[in-house]
Amino acid sequence: MERDYGHQPVLLEECLEGLQIRPEGIYVDGTLGRAGHSLEIVRRLKGGRLIALDRDMTALEAARERLADYMDRVTLVHTNFSALKQVLEELNLLGQVDGMLFDLGVSSPQLDEAERGFSYMQDAPLDMRMDTTAALTARDVVNTWDEAELRRILSAYGEERYAQRIAAAICRRRAERPIETTLELVEIIRGAMPAQALREKQHPAKRSFQAIRIAVNGELDELPPMLSAAVEGLRPGGRLAVITFHSLEDRIVKQTLRDLATGCTCPPEFPVCVCGRKPKLTLVSRKPVTAGEEELARNPRARSAKLRLAERTAF
Repeated sequence: MERDYGHQPVLLEECLEGLQIRPEGIYVDGTLGRAGHSLEIVRRLKGGRLIALDRDMTALEAARERLADYMDRVTLVHTNFSALKQVLEELNLLGQVDGMLFDLGVSSPQLDEAERGFSYMQDAPLDMRMDTTAALTARDVVNTWDEAELRRILSAYGEERYAQRIAAAICRRRAERPIETTLELVEIIRGAMPAQALREKQHPAKRSFQAIRIAVNGELDELPPMLSAAVEGLRPGGRLAVITFHSLEDRIVKQTLRDLATGCTCPPEFPVCVCGRKPKLTLVSRKPVTAGEEELARNPRARSAKLRLAERTAF
């Protein structure tokens, strides 16, 4: 009997509809998490197969239990989605996948597990690794990266207006002693911000924690190559579904999908195409799919979610 894990996958029905699940199809969940999307995909398979990837061993172990009734049609892989092409090559599935789903960013369970160090609301060692076997931690970033680089990531990855002040405050504090915990970092960030910023609805540390997490896990750098590999892995007519949660990753996904959906780039005055470029994707819709009021009432995390869908063209 399946257990109720309390995890609510975002935009679930929209993903399932967008992927057009075929019972005998081959599907990839590139960001397994707690297997909420995977469970509903695999329930619909009869003779099909699901390949599920995650860099977080804790997620894989929990998913193995959650998917226990369906493991005859599931392959779990401990890897980052940046290795997608290699995984598909090893499984002899390159160009044969019917649908792929990527639910980007940090998962709710990772945020809820205080000891992982993702949350600015709970005290824990500064970690923030999605893959706990990786070397780089948030503690390393905060205590060893120079002020200019800290300022850069806070501005670029967190869109933090007070990046310069926060980076300087971090460097002043760590000169006295290492910064060890999440709430210690929150205190430093709060102390660096002007009074009017502290009155904003958003938590003062939200943008900085996002920036440091992205830097630790290399989240944005891996998106364009992952998307290109995903397109290469799909069969003609296969569907790609990508859920984003903040403007930085959504901008990259939107632009990359648009580029992959672009054909001839010759100047309009050319009588015939000489570039030979053909679109690899067709965008299912120009605008992203967002959560309805019913889902928002049930799952507030869905408020910032955007689902983008595309279909593989013929080779």
